[in-house]
Amino acid sequence: MRKIYVNEKWCLGCHLCEYNCAFAGTGKANMSLALKDKAIYPKIRVEDDGKIMYALSCRHCDDAICVKSCISGALSKEDGVVKIDKDKCIGCLTCVLVCPYGALVQNENKAVTKCQLCTDNSCGEPACVKGCPNNAIVFEERD
Repeated sequence: MRKIYVNEKWCLGCHLCEYNCAFAGTGKANMSLALKDKAIYPKIRVEDDGKIMYALSCRHCDDAICVKSCISGALSKEDGVVKIDKDKCIGCLTCVLVCPYGALVQNENKAVTKCQLCTDNSCGEPACVKGCPNNAIVFEERD
């Protein structure tokens, strides 16, 4: 299965992956109009530990502890992708607490959100990959 991988050496810390991710979920044609003066809630985020910058997103674990821990059944795994049913999420944040990668976050409605590899919109490949100007984020299959 193809997944998102990040080459930290190439990450510029520009945060364009975050904006492209947030924009992909709007369903609008113009990023400036869709995101202007709005707080964004991307499903990928750039972290800076002082030495390197890197993008952090869901790793769609083979044995996903977030899915096992979800008390409402909102998280499931379909075709290798860990997905969230927003209608079932009760905002308990159990999945946020157990994820070893910090890949789940709250959105503006206090529900949990996460990367679903852009399967919930019509981007083709993940928007963060398309929008990375330095090709630090790739969408590929690895052993």
